[in-house]
Amino acid sequence: MANPPTTPLRRVLTFWPLLLYGLGVIVGAGIYVALGAVIRRAGEAAPVSFLLAGVAAGLTGLCYAELAGRFPEAGGGVAYVRRGFGSDRLAQLVGLATTLAVIIAAASIAHGTVQYLRILLPLPPAVLIVLLIVGFTFIAILGVRESVGMAAIMGAVELAGLLVATIVGLLNAPDFHLPNLLPTDLPGWNSVLAGAFIAFFAFIGFEMLANLGEEVRDPLHTLPRGILAAVAVSVVLYVLVAFVAVLATTTSDTPLLALFSGRGAIAFAVVGTIAVANGVLVHIVMLARLFYGMARNGHLPGFLAHVQARTQTPVPATILASALVLITAVALPFEHLLALVNLLTLAVFAVVDCALWRIHRRGTGSGAHFQAPRWVPPIAALVSLALIAAELIG
Repeated sequence: MANPPTTPLRRVLTFWPLLLYGLGVIVGAGIYVALGAVIRRAGEAAPVSFLLAGVAAGLTGLCYAELAGRFPEAGGGVAYVRRGFGSDRLAQLVGLATTLAVIIAAASIAHGTVQYLRILLPLPPAVLIVLLIVGFTFIAILGVRESVGMAAIMGAVELAGLLVATIVGLLNAPDFHLPNLLPTDLPGWNSVLAGAFIAFFAFIGFEMLANLGEEVRDPLHTLPRGILAAVAVSVVLYVLVAFVAVLATTTSDTPLLALFSGRGAIAFAVVGTIAVANGVLVHIVMLARLFYGMARNGHLPGFLAHVQARTQTPVPATILASALVLITAVALPFEHLLALVNLLTLAVFAVVDCALWRIHRRGTGSGAHFQAPRWVPPIAALVSLALIAAELIG
């Protein structure tokens, strides 16, 4: 493979754009798309499912926060596994699993966008998906400040939409009653765990912040703060919104949209389109940085590490990422993708957690960066594996 160029990425991101960027992909892709599936599995205990999924995400988030401060590289989890285990082969496997998970997740989110967009623009779903992905490809090529700035604006819109939906749901609840949040039997808790497995999809995205390590100012402090803040805010939002959706007792595939009617439904469809579509943009940016980092380390062809001089963005990697997402979105149905995304992502998280555990056991790098408690990596790995086992056994 050819030696990659040495043109650096541009360090322009500060804490608040980074936080809104993270919330943009976590909140938009999750609560607007997966909420209905979680309620179908867990029933009135759906808020507890989101809380359990948030705890699992938070544990691995602590690991990513430390690793991002230690090794602010564009390769993210791939680079961390190589650092922790010293194995290029394992790093390549993690890179492959991460690539598949991101592609499938982005394709799933594109399908979810169509659920809202078709209310506003009555075109065939395949046409809407193509227009969506091609448009965001051009935004991602413009530059990280532009693409992250766009994602941050869209993130603010989707957060406002959740707050409005929460207020409307509370005001219009047909019969306010405290939901049965804590099941009293084993089948009930099995349903909660099944819901937590799907709810975990709603938290996928915090790890994407680590892939921007070479484009963040003061990454030793900004990256950990951004990752942990994004996870904490999303947990609070998810539990609150799930509680309101349960009160509304709706069985719709889009329970948030079902809270509105008439012009309100059209207005919220606009917000939902922006919220979910934001996830497509963020996934394209993340996948391009993953390809760039892997190519620079010799795991992919060297041309993917080329950085365009004017925009200082990895254009070939961005185009490849968009093409793969587009093909997957057009070829595969939405219904069968969420579980596969979670299985792949949880497996990657378990390996990354173990990588940090090995680094801790070697006792290296007690510097100025954020450090997770020593017990967190093994517990985080076990929780990820437990969620996988619960889904497979169930």
